[in-house]
Amino acid sequence: MADTAQATSALVRRNGPSADLAIVAGVELGSAILLWSFLLSDRTAVIVALLALMGGIFAALQLRPALEERIVAAFHDRKRFATLLGAVIVLIYPFFLQGSGYAFHLLIVSMLYAVLALALNFQLGSANIPNFATGASYGIGAYTSALLALNFGVSFWLTLPVAAVVATAFGFLLGFPSMRTKESYLALVTIAFGIVVHQLLNNFDWTGGPNGLVGIPAPELFGHSFARPIEAFGFRLPSQANFYYLSAALVGLSIVCAKRLHESRVGLAWNALRADPLAARCQGIDVVWFKMLAFGVDAFLAAFAGTIYAFYVSYISPDNFTFLVSVTIMTMVIVGGMDNTLGVIIGAFFLTMLPEKLRIFSDYRLLFVGVVVILFLILRPQGLFPQRARNYGEHR
Repeated sequence: MADTAQATSALVRRNGPSADLAIVAGVELGSAILLWSFLLSDRTAVIVALLALMGGIFAALQLRPALEERIVAAFHDRKRFATLLGAVIVLIYPFFLQGSGYAFHLLIVSMLYAVLALALNFQLGSANIPNFATGASYGIGAYTSALLALNFGVSFWLTLPVAAVVATAFGFLLGFPSMRTKESYLALVTIAFGIVVHQLLNNFDWTGGPNGLVGIPAPELFGHSFARPIEAFGFRLPSQANFYYLSAALVGLSIVCAKRLHESRVGLAWNALRADPLAARCQGIDVVWFKMLAFGVDAFLAAFAGTIYAFYVSYISPDNFTFLVSVTIMTMVIVGGMDNTLGVIIGAFFLTMLPEKLRIFSDYRLLFVGVVVILFLILRPQGLFPQRARNYGEHR
Protein backbone atom coordinates (compact mmCIF):
# COMPACT_ATOMS: atom_id res chain seq x y z
CA MET A 1 0.00 0.00 0.00
CA ALA A 2 2.84 2.38 0.85
CA ASP A 3 4.51 1.71 -2.51
CA THR A 4 1.25 2.46 -4.31
CA ALA A 5 0.79 5.73 -2.44
CA GLN A 6 4.37 6.80 -3.19
CA ALA A 7 3.94 5.97 -6.87
CA THR A 8 0.71 7.96 -6.97
CA SER A 9 2.33 10.97 -5.35
CA ALA A 10 5.29 10.80 -7.71
CA LEU A 11 3.04 10.72 -10.76
CA VAL A 12 0.87 13.59 -9.56
CA ARG A 13 3.94 15.72 -8.82
CA ARG A 14 5.17 15.41 -12.41
CA ASN A 15 2.70 18.04 -13.62
CA GLY A 16 4.61 19.81 -16.36
CA PRO A 17 2.47 22.34 -18.30
CA SER A 18 2.95 20.62 -21.66
CA ALA A 19 2.24 17.18 -20.18
CA ASP A 20 -0.95 18.46 -18.51
CA LEU A 21 -2.19 20.04 -21.73
CA ALA A 22 -1.46 16.84 -23.66
CA ILE A 23 -3.35 14.73 -21.11
CA VAL A 24 -6.39 17.03 -21.09
CA ALA A 25 -6.49 17.27 -24.88
CA GLY A 26 -5.98 13.52 -25.29
CA VAL A 27 -8.74 12.60 -22.86
CA GLU A 28 -11.30 15.06 -24.25
CA LEU A 29 -10.59 14.41 -27.92
CA GLY A 30 -10.37 10.66 -27.33
CA SER A 31 -13.73 10.70 -25.53
CA ALA A 32 -15.29 12.73 -28.36
CA ILE A 33 -14.00 10.27 -30.98
CA LEU A 34 -15.18 7.28 -28.94
CA LEU A 35 -18.66 8.82 -28.62
CA TRP A 36 -18.70 9.65 -32.34
CA SER A 37 -17.84 6.06 -33.23
CA PHE A 38 -20.51 4.72 -30.90
CA LEU A 39 -23.16 7.08 -32.29
CA LEU A 40 -22.60 6.43 -35.99
CA SER A 41 -21.78 2.73 -35.93
CA ASP A 42 -24.48 0.19 -36.78
CA ARG A 43 -22.28 -2.90 -36.95
CA THR A 44 -22.60 -5.31 -34.05
CA ALA A 45 -18.90 -6.18 -33.99
CA VAL A 46 -17.88 -2.52 -33.79
CA ILE A 47 -20.35 -1.77 -30.98
CA VAL A 48 -19.18 -4.77 -28.94
CA ALA A 49 -15.54 -3.78 -29.56
CA LEU A 50 -16.23 -0.23 -28.35
CA LEU A 51 -17.92 -1.56 -25.21
CA ALA A 52 -14.94 -3.82 -24.61
CA LEU A 53 -12.61 -0.84 -25.05
CA MET A 54 -14.57 1.19 -22.50
CA GLY A 55 -14.50 -1.75 -20.10
CA GLY A 56 -10.75 -2.04 -20.55
CA ILE A 57 -10.25 1.67 -19.84
CA PHE A 58 -12.20 1.54 -16.59
CA ALA A 59 -10.47 -1.70 -15.60
CA ALA A 60 -7.11 0.02 -16.10
CA LEU A 61 -8.23 2.96 -13.94
CA GLN A 62 -9.36 0.53 -11.26
CA LEU A 63 -6.08 -1.42 -11.30
CA ARG A 64 -3.83 1.64 -11.62
CA PRO A 65 -5.16 4.36 -9.31
CA ALA A 66 -2.00 6.41 -9.97
CA LEU A 67 -3.10 6.79 -13.60
CA GLU A 68 -6.49 8.13 -12.58
CA GLU A 69 -4.92 10.56 -10.09
CA ARG A 70 -2.57 11.83 -12.80
CA ILE A 71 -5.48 12.58 -15.12
CA VAL A 72 -7.47 14.25 -12.33
CA ALA A 73 -4.48 16.40 -11.39
CA ALA A 74 -4.01 17.50 -15.01
CA PHE A 75 -7.65 18.58 -15.31
CA HIS A 76 -7.47 20.32 -11.93
CA ASP A 77 -4.42 22.36 -12.93
CA ARG A 78 -5.69 23.18 -16.43
CA LYS A 79 -9.33 23.97 -15.72
CA ARG A 80 -9.58 26.87 -18.14
CA PHE A 81 -8.01 24.98 -21.02
CA ALA A 82 -10.21 21.94 -20.33
CA THR A 83 -13.34 24.11 -20.22
CA LEU A 84 -12.44 25.99 -23.40
CA LEU A 85 -11.57 22.83 -25.34
CA GLY A 86 -14.75 21.14 -24.12
CA ALA A 87 -16.86 24.11 -25.26
CA VAL A 88 -15.21 24.08 -28.71
CA ILE A 89 -15.84 20.34 -29.08
CA VAL A 90 -19.50 20.79 -28.18
CA LEU A 91 -19.90 23.64 -30.67
CA ILE A 92 -18.34 21.85 -33.65
CA TYR A 93 -19.54 18.33 -32.85
CA PRO A 94 -22.75 18.53 -34.94
CA PHE A 95 -20.70 19.19 -38.08
CA PHE A 96 -19.15 15.72 -37.78
CA LEU A 97 -22.39 13.78 -37.36
CA GLN A 98 -22.95 13.47 -41.12
CA GLY A 99 -26.46 14.90 -40.80
CA SER A 100 -27.66 11.78 -38.98
CA GLY A 101 -31.01 12.57 -37.36
CA TYR A 102 -30.74 9.45 -35.26
CA ALA A 103 -27.36 10.51 -33.83
CA PHE A 104 -28.73 13.97 -33.04
CA HIS A 105 -31.76 12.44 -31.33
CA LEU A 106 -29.60 10.18 -29.15
CA LEU A 107 -27.40 13.12 -28.13
CA ILE A 108 -30.37 15.35 -27.28
CA VAL A 109 -32.12 12.70 -25.19
CA SER A 110 -28.82 11.81 -23.49
CA MET A 111 -28.21 15.43 -22.53
CA LEU A 112 -31.74 15.81 -21.15
CA TYR A 113 -31.29 12.65 -19.09
CA ALA A 114 -27.93 14.01 -17.93
CA VAL A 115 -29.76 17.06 -16.55
CA LEU A 116 -32.32 14.81 -14.84
CA ALA A 117 -29.52 12.70 -13.34
CA LEU A 118 -27.71 15.83 -12.10
CA ALA A 119 -30.98 17.01 -10.55
CA LEU A 120 -31.44 13.72 -8.69
CA ASN A 121 -27.77 13.69 -7.72
CA PHE A 122 -28.37 16.64 -5.39
CA GLN A 123 -30.68 14.39 -3.40
CA LEU A 124 -29.37 10.86 -3.81
CA GLY A 125 -25.67 11.64 -4.19
CA SER A 126 -25.17 14.71 -2.01
CA ALA A 127 -27.79 14.20 0.71
CA ASN A 128 -28.58 10.46 0.46
CA ILE A 129 -32.30 11.10 -0.05
CA PRO A 130 -33.87 8.40 -2.28
CA ASN A 131 -36.35 10.03 -4.67
CA PHE A 132 -38.34 8.04 -7.20
CA ALA A 133 -40.37 11.07 -8.29
CA THR A 134 -37.88 12.80 -10.60
CA GLY A 135 -39.81 11.43 -13.56
CA ALA A 136 -42.96 13.06 -12.15
CA SER A 137 -41.22 16.46 -11.92
CA TYR A 138 -40.00 15.92 -15.47
CA GLY A 139 -43.60 15.33 -16.56
CA ILE A 140 -44.97 18.31 -14.61
CA GLY A 141 -42.51 20.60 -16.35
CA ALA A 142 -43.33 19.16 -19.78
CA TYR A 143 -47.11 19.36 -19.33
CA THR A 144 -47.07 22.84 -17.79
CA SER A 145 -45.08 24.31 -20.65
CA ALA A 146 -47.04 22.42 -23.32
CA LEU A 147 -50.42 23.49 -21.92
CA LEU A 148 -49.30 27.13 -21.73
CA ALA A 149 -48.10 27.05 -25.33
CA LEU A 150 -51.13 25.23 -26.76
CA ASN A 151 -53.92 26.92 -24.80
CA PHE A 152 -52.57 30.44 -24.28
CA GLY A 153 -49.92 30.83 -26.97
CA VAL A 154 -47.16 31.49 -24.44
CA SER A 155 -43.64 31.56 -25.87
CA PHE A 156 -41.29 28.68 -25.12
CA TRP A 157 -38.87 31.06 -23.41
CA LEU A 158 -41.57 32.19 -20.98
CA THR A 159 -42.83 28.68 -20.30
CA LEU A 160 -39.35 27.62 -19.11
CA PRO A 161 -39.35 29.64 -15.85
CA VAL A 162 -43.09 29.13 -15.27
CA ALA A 163 -42.78 25.35 -15.60
CA ALA A 164 -39.77 25.39 -13.29
CA VAL A 165 -41.68 27.33 -10.62
CA VAL A 166 -44.71 25.02 -10.85
CA ALA A 167 -42.56 21.88 -10.62
CA THR A 168 -40.60 23.36 -7.70
CA ALA A 169 -43.86 24.04 -5.87
CA PHE A 170 -44.83 20.39 -6.34
CA GLY A 171 -41.33 19.41 -5.20
CA PHE A 172 -41.81 21.26 -1.93
CA LEU A 173 -45.30 19.75 -1.68
CA LEU A 174 -43.71 16.30 -1.93
CA GLY A 175 -41.07 17.31 0.60
CA PHE A 176 -43.56 18.11 3.40
CA PRO A 177 -44.91 14.57 3.95
CA SER A 178 -41.48 13.12 3.19
CA MET A 179 -40.01 14.89 6.22
CA ARG A 180 -41.93 12.58 8.53
CA THR A 181 -40.39 9.48 6.98
CA LYS A 182 -36.92 8.10 6.32
CA GLU A 183 -35.06 5.38 4.45
CA SER A 184 -37.39 2.86 2.74
CA TYR A 185 -40.56 4.69 3.87
CA LEU A 186 -39.29 7.90 2.27
CA ALA A 187 -38.71 6.01 -0.97
CA LEU A 188 -42.29 4.67 -0.81
CA VAL A 189 -43.68 8.21 -0.45
CA THR A 190 -41.84 9.38 -3.56
CA ILE A 191 -42.97 6.28 -5.48
CA ALA A 192 -46.58 7.01 -4.51
CA PHE A 193 -46.22 10.65 -5.60
CA GLY A 194 -44.89 9.59 -9.01
CA ILE A 195 -47.73 7.12 -9.51
CA VAL A 196 -50.35 9.70 -8.47
CA VAL A 197 -48.97 12.28 -10.93
CA HIS A 198 -48.94 9.69 -13.74
CA GLN A 199 -52.55 8.69 -13.01
CA LEU A 200 -53.72 12.31 -12.91
CA LEU A 201 -52.07 13.05 -16.25
CA ASN A 202 -53.68 9.90 -17.65
CA ASN A 203 -57.21 10.71 -16.46
CA PHE A 204 -57.69 14.49 -16.68
CA ASP A 205 -59.39 15.67 -19.87
CA TRP A 206 -57.45 18.94 -19.97
CA THR A 207 -54.14 17.06 -20.10
CA GLY A 208 -55.31 15.05 -23.10
CA GLY A 209 -55.73 11.88 -21.06
CA PRO A 210 -53.91 8.81 -22.39
CA ASN A 211 -53.71 10.47 -25.84
CA GLY A 212 -51.48 13.24 -24.50
CA LEU A 213 -50.86 16.62 -26.11
CA VAL A 214 -50.16 16.96 -29.84
CA GLY A 215 -48.82 19.81 -31.97
CA ILE A 216 -46.61 21.60 -29.45
CA PRO A 217 -45.10 24.47 -31.48
CA ALA A 218 -41.37 24.72 -32.11
CA PRO A 219 -39.54 27.53 -30.26
CA GLU A 220 -38.30 30.62 -32.07
CA LEU A 221 -35.24 32.74 -31.36
CA PHE A 222 -34.68 36.08 -33.14
CA GLY A 223 -37.03 35.00 -35.91
CA HIS A 224 -35.36 31.63 -36.42
CA SER A 225 -37.71 28.69 -35.91
CA PHE A 226 -36.23 25.59 -34.31
CA ALA A 227 -38.16 23.59 -36.89
CA ARG A 228 -35.81 24.91 -39.60
CA PRO A 229 -32.31 23.57 -40.36
CA ILE A 230 -29.18 25.50 -39.44
CA GLU A 231 -27.04 26.69 -42.35
CA ALA A 232 -23.51 27.80 -41.44
CA PHE A 233 -20.08 27.76 -43.10
CA GLY A 234 -21.47 25.90 -46.09
CA PHE A 235 -22.95 23.18 -43.89
CA ARG A 236 -26.62 22.36 -43.51
CA LEU A 237 -27.43 20.86 -40.13
CA PRO A 238 -30.83 19.22 -39.53
CA SER A 239 -33.40 21.06 -37.43
CA GLN A 240 -32.50 18.84 -34.46
CA ALA A 241 -29.23 20.77 -34.19
CA ASN A 242 -31.24 23.67 -32.69
CA PHE A 243 -32.29 21.47 -29.79
CA TYR A 244 -28.80 19.99 -29.57
CA TYR A 245 -27.35 23.41 -28.76
CA LEU A 246 -30.26 24.24 -26.45
CA SER A 247 -29.82 20.97 -24.53
CA ALA A 248 -26.05 21.50 -24.37
CA ALA A 249 -26.63 24.96 -22.88
CA LEU A 250 -28.91 23.42 -20.24
CA VAL A 251 -26.27 20.80 -19.39
CA GLY A 252 -23.69 23.57 -19.03
CA LEU A 253 -26.01 25.52 -16.73
CA SER A 254 -26.64 22.38 -14.66
CA ILE A 255 -22.89 21.74 -14.33
CA VAL A 256 -22.32 25.31 -13.10
CA CYS A 257 -25.18 24.95 -10.59
CA ALA A 258 -23.81 21.60 -9.41
CA LYS A 259 -20.33 23.02 -8.91
CA ARG A 260 -21.52 26.14 -7.08
CA LEU A 261 -23.89 24.19 -4.84
CA HIS A 262 -21.31 21.49 -4.10
CA GLU A 263 -18.74 24.07 -3.00
CA SER A 264 -21.23 26.14 -0.98
CA ARG A 265 -22.55 25.76 2.55
CA VAL A 266 -25.62 24.10 1.04
CA GLY A 267 -23.48 21.34 -0.42
CA LEU A 268 -21.67 20.90 2.89
CA ALA A 269 -25.00 20.66 4.69
CA TRP A 270 -26.26 18.02 2.24
CA ASN A 271 -23.07 15.99 2.70
CA ALA A 272 -23.51 16.26 6.47
CA LEU A 273 -27.03 14.86 6.10
CA ARG A 274 -25.64 12.02 4.03
CA ALA A 275 -23.03 11.18 6.67
CA ASP A 276 -25.27 11.38 9.75
CA PRO A 277 -28.53 13.38 10.02
CA LEU A 278 -28.48 13.29 13.82
CA ALA A 279 -24.92 14.63 14.00
CA ALA A 280 -25.84 17.31 11.45
CA ARG A 281 -28.79 18.40 13.60
CA CYS A 282 -26.52 18.58 16.66
CA GLN A 283 -24.19 20.89 14.71
CA GLY A 284 -27.03 23.36 14.14
CA ILE A 285 -27.98 22.34 10.58
CA ASP A 286 -31.68 22.76 9.80
CA VAL A 287 -32.24 19.22 8.55
CA VAL A 288 -35.83 19.79 7.42
CA TRP A 289 -35.02 22.92 5.41
CA PHE A 290 -32.04 21.42 3.59
CA LYS A 291 -33.97 18.27 2.73
CA MET A 292 -36.82 20.39 1.38
CA LEU A 293 -34.30 22.44 -0.59
CA ALA A 294 -32.94 19.26 -2.19
CA PHE A 295 -36.46 18.33 -3.34
CA GLY A 296 -36.95 21.83 -4.77
CA VAL A 297 -33.66 21.92 -6.70
CA ASP A 298 -34.33 18.46 -8.14
CA ALA A 299 -37.77 19.49 -9.38
CA PHE A 300 -36.51 22.84 -10.74
CA LEU A 301 -33.90 21.31 -13.04
CA ALA A 302 -36.15 18.39 -14.01
CA ALA A 303 -38.80 20.87 -15.20
CA PHE A 304 -36.30 22.57 -17.51
CA ALA A 305 -35.47 19.22 -19.07
CA GLY A 306 -39.18 18.37 -19.40
CA THR A 307 -39.93 21.67 -21.14
CA ILE A 308 -37.20 21.19 -23.74
CA TYR A 309 -38.30 17.59 -24.31
CA ALA A 310 -41.93 18.60 -24.87
CA PHE A 311 -41.06 21.23 -27.47
CA TYR A 312 -38.48 18.97 -29.10
CA VAL A 313 -40.78 15.98 -29.76
CA SER A 314 -43.92 18.20 -30.13
CA TYR A 315 -45.98 15.37 -28.59
CA ILE A 316 -46.11 14.12 -25.02
CA SER A 317 -48.24 11.54 -23.20
CA PRO A 318 -48.31 10.07 -19.67
CA ASP A 319 -46.31 7.09 -20.95
CA ASN A 320 -43.28 9.38 -21.30
CA PHE A 321 -43.19 9.97 -17.54
CA THR A 322 -43.76 6.63 -15.85
CA PHE A 323 -42.19 5.20 -12.71
CA LEU A 324 -39.67 3.40 -14.93
CA VAL A 325 -38.24 6.78 -15.97
CA SER A 326 -37.45 7.60 -12.34
CA VAL A 327 -35.83 4.20 -11.82
CA THR A 328 -33.71 4.71 -14.94
CA ILE A 329 -32.54 8.12 -13.71
CA MET A 330 -31.60 6.68 -10.32
CA THR A 331 -29.66 3.89 -12.05
CA MET A 332 -27.74 6.52 -14.04
CA VAL A 333 -26.66 8.27 -10.84
CA ILE A 334 -25.56 5.03 -9.17
CA VAL A 335 -23.71 3.67 -12.21
CA GLY A 336 -22.02 6.98 -12.98
CA GLY A 337 -20.88 7.65 -9.42
CA MET A 338 -22.93 9.40 -6.76
CA ASP A 339 -22.01 13.00 -5.90
CA ASN A 340 -19.68 13.17 -8.91
CA THR A 341 -20.90 15.55 -11.62
CA LEU A 342 -18.83 14.06 -14.45
CA GLY A 343 -19.69 10.51 -13.42
CA VAL A 344 -23.42 11.23 -13.38
CA ILE A 345 -23.27 12.75 -16.88
CA ILE A 346 -21.29 9.80 -18.24
CA GLY A 347 -23.73 7.38 -16.59
CA ALA A 348 -26.67 9.19 -18.21
CA PHE A 349 -25.09 9.06 -21.68
CA PHE A 350 -24.09 5.43 -21.24
CA LEU A 351 -27.49 4.16 -20.10
CA THR A 352 -29.39 6.23 -22.68
CA MET A 353 -27.39 5.08 -25.69
CA LEU A 354 -26.65 1.49 -24.70
CA PRO A 355 -30.25 0.13 -25.00
CA GLU A 356 -30.60 1.85 -28.39
CA LYS A 357 -27.38 0.42 -29.76
CA LEU A 358 -28.31 -3.07 -28.55
CA ARG A 359 -31.67 -3.13 -30.37
CA ILE A 360 -30.03 -5.58 -32.77
CA PHE A 361 -30.51 -8.20 -30.06
CA SER A 362 -34.28 -7.62 -30.19
CA ASP A 363 -36.03 -9.04 -27.12
CA TYR A 364 -32.74 -9.82 -25.41
CA ARG A 365 -31.36 -6.29 -25.49
CA LEU A 366 -32.51 -5.43 -21.96
CA LEU A 367 -30.81 -8.59 -20.72
CA PHE A 368 -27.57 -7.50 -22.41
CA VAL A 369 -27.93 -4.00 -20.96
CA GLY A 370 -28.30 -5.47 -17.48
CA VAL A 371 -25.25 -7.71 -17.97
CA VAL A 372 -23.12 -4.80 -19.19
CA VAL A 373 -24.18 -2.59 -16.27
CA ILE A 374 -23.39 -5.38 -13.77
CA LEU A 375 -19.96 -5.90 -15.34
CA PHE A 376 -19.17 -2.20 -15.10
CA LEU A 377 -20.26 -2.14 -11.45
CA ILE A 378 -18.02 -5.15 -10.77
CA LEU A 379 -15.11 -3.31 -12.37
CA ARG A 380 -15.98 -0.03 -10.63
CA PRO A 381 -18.13 -0.87 -7.59
CA GLN A 382 -18.40 2.80 -6.57
CA GLY A 383 -19.51 3.88 -10.04
CA LEU A 384 -17.64 4.78 -13.19
CA PHE A 385 -16.34 7.95 -11.50
CA PRO A 386 -16.49 7.54 -7.71
CA GLN A 387 -17.15 10.37 -5.31
CA ARG A 388 -13.95 12.24 -4.46
CA ALA A 389 -12.95 13.74 -1.13
CA ARG A 390 -13.35 17.49 -0.80
CA ASN A 391 -10.21 19.61 -1.20
CA TYR A 392 -10.30 22.80 0.84
CA GLY A 393 -6.78 23.91 -0.04
CA GLU A 394 -7.81 26.01 -3.02
CA HIS A 395 -10.43 27.90 -1.00
CA ARG A 396 -8.06 29.16 1.66
